[in-house]
Amino acid sequence: MTELTTIHTNSHPSSYTQVKRGTGISVLAVTNMYPCPDMPAFGTFIRNQVENVRQQGVDIDVLFFNGRKSRLNYLWAFPRLYARLLTRRYDLIHANYVFSGVVARAQFLYPVVLTHTGAQVFRGKQAPLCRWISGLVDRVIVRSQEMKDKLGCQAAEIIPAGVNMELFKPLPQRECRESLKLPMNKKLILWAGEYFRPEKRFDIVQKAVSLVQQKIPEAELVLATGLPQHLVPVYMNACDVLLLVSDAEGSPNVVKEAMACNLPIVSVPAGDVSDVIANTDGCFLCSQDPQDVAGKLVSALAWGKRTNGREKIGHLEIGYISQRIISLYQDLLAQKRGRGLAGIKSWLGYKRRNDESMYR
Repeated sequence: MTELTTIHTNSHPSSYTQVKRGTGISVLAVTNMYPCPDMPAFGTFIRNQVENVRQQGVDIDVLFFNGRKSRLNYLWAFPRLYARLLTRRYDLIHANYVFSGVVARAQFLYPVVLTHTGAQVFRGKQAPLCRWISGLVDRVIVRSQEMKDKLGCQAAEIIPAGVNMELFKPLPQRECRESLKLPMNKKLILWAGEYFRPEKRFDIVQKAVSLVQQKIPEAELVLATGLPQHLVPVYMNACDVLLLVSDAEGSPNVVKEAMACNLPIVSVPAGDVSDVIANTDGCFLCSQDPQDVAGKLVSALAWGKRTNGREKIGHLEIGYISQRIISLYQDLLAQKRGRGLAGIKSWLGYKRRNDESMYR
């Protein structure tokens, strides 16, 4: 029987130049994922990026509609978008997730950037919709090469979600365990996320941990789900290894955050995990076979110390990722202005030629 501690609560950065406050760009972020009081962990990676882009000088508003709370909110998103555009002018709209892209593209006043956030681009019922809407927007962002290849959008730009390195950092393990009231004499295996989603394969997690406990009786599973983000790095520093066995992922933030905390990792090679943890001692790739997962967990626990993962992911620091997003905004707007000027010049040339012909 698995012993389970359940927690229930609702280029390199050094090479870029910080954008000065006031880029002159105004953006409306449209999203159906964003933290709210009853779901503090919902879409934290989107909020983090929005806030960091704002800190770097972009004037950015957020239009959030909670489709998880009610499907009707998807329908209400359209009039809410139109009402917002009647009261405020923007340079562009940045949609996060496929349904937000559909809402954002229901207007043609402003160009649309669409970020696909995960494996929905190549699996499940949403995949055809992802391909369709990607052809209608002005720029597409995906999180990994796998997403780009399977989406079939060669113009898509690969920009992973960034990691807040100030929040996710190594902390003393004993202090973290004390603050969370976790046992000091256990080997703690962390599983962080929404265990109730079938594609996360929590069934494999339970089977694998049961096998581990046959060899390491003091091993214990810690389930961290629905937590406010400031608690997540505390759990990562309190535990001995992170486990991920999903059917598919885009670019799982939990793995990058664990790397920032120097936490050993056992994960399937989903999304960009293989690249993120590559050549990091104490991190192991596994299959979805519970026996293999258990074997890799035993190896990670035997490692018995922290990794040097943090120094491997400097290119994923959130400020650097924000710079890449802002550069995309600037390129898109420059292209749109160029087309506008070309159109005006063409019209003026036509008018001049037409006027000259009238006086001949």
